[in-house]
Amino acid sequence: MVRQPLEVQTIYAELLDQLAVYEASRAIGHTAGSFVTKTVKGQEYYYFQHVGPGGAKHQTYLGRRDAALDALAGQFAQGREGVAAEQQSIERLAALLRAGGAMVTDAPSARVLRALGDAGVFHAGGVLVGTHAFIVLGNLLGVRWGSSVRTQDVDIAADPRLDVAVPGMSANLPSALENLQMGFLPVPGLDPRSPTTSFKVRGRGVELRLLTSATSSGTHLASAQDAPMSLPRFAAAAQPLRFLDYLIDSPAQAAAVNGGVVAVNVPDPARFALHKLIVAGERPAAMHSKRDKDLAQVAQIVEVLRSDRPGDVVLAWEALTARGKAWTGRVEKSLASLERVSVEAAQLIRELA
Repeated sequence: MVRQPLEVQTIYAELLDQLAVYEASRAIGHTAGSFVTKTVKGQEYYYFQHVGPGGAKHQTYLGRRDAALDALAGQFAQGREGVAAEQQSIERLAALLRAGGAMVTDAPSARVLRALGDAGVFHAGGVLVGTHAFIVLGNLLGVRWGSSVRTQDVDIAADPRLDVAVPGMSANLPSALENLQMGFLPVPGLDPRSPTTSFKVRGRGVELRLLTSATSSGTHLASAQDAPMSLPRFAAAAQPLRFLDYLIDSPAQAAAVNGGVVAVNVPDPARFALHKLIVAGERPAAMHSKRDKDLAQVAQIVEVLRSDRPGDVVLAWEALTARGKAWTGRVEKSLASLERVSVEAAQLIRELA
């Protein structure tokens, strides 16, 4: 793991600010209207409200309230600059990041992420998880990971509660894949009566999987009883996984960089690390290579957070302890294995336990 130059970190921070405004701007276009907020389960969400033909009132969902959307709402009454100019500025910053050594997503996966972004998947609450999230987190934390982190599997997770709690979210995921014309086909599950939760390009390594949090209790990552769950806002079904609700709660806004840039949601880095510890301990012996990869990612993230953002680990641990001893016990079970990878990372978590 090596630090990215301060100039690259500064460019990335500026890119995130511009991306947040750009995504909200293109969601509302140039319609006359106003910003409104709604509070759902203690979280505030922005909507753009306008009056359509016949006097009907319409609301367009913009996203969870943050500083960037607050700024956009404040600027709206004074007029907005053209979306094209904003896009050019974003592309320039993305080019500077690539030239400065930022971590990049492979081209096929980046193409899929862009299609999902354009279709509104991340706008509707989709969270990028797995190895691609780890790559994106490197830029978010201002580092380049030392190990090889290449995969063409794209994993998108979603909270099933948002389908009911936050109206106005929608994105047709199957249609977005079809429009790519890359040859994505549904992958049939073990039960032919169940809807598909993944799509794959035949003859190539590109696969997209839609995941969600399991609602039932259990001791394994997944089980035969966890039938695919319908996610209406994505017009698709997702595979439920244990422990995923902790991972995707309170995601961070980030950017996947390649030939251009895509605004994505990723897990909080500290939660990503603790979740990986849980997953590592649940993997069977036959999956030791994946367990080793999990532990390597945990070690690298925790070592960065230990020096730069130790409070993030404390908050993530507090959220974990609130879920009960069964959760913290799983983390503690993996600490001996983590210690063989990084004594410092294991020590930091032991001090919290």
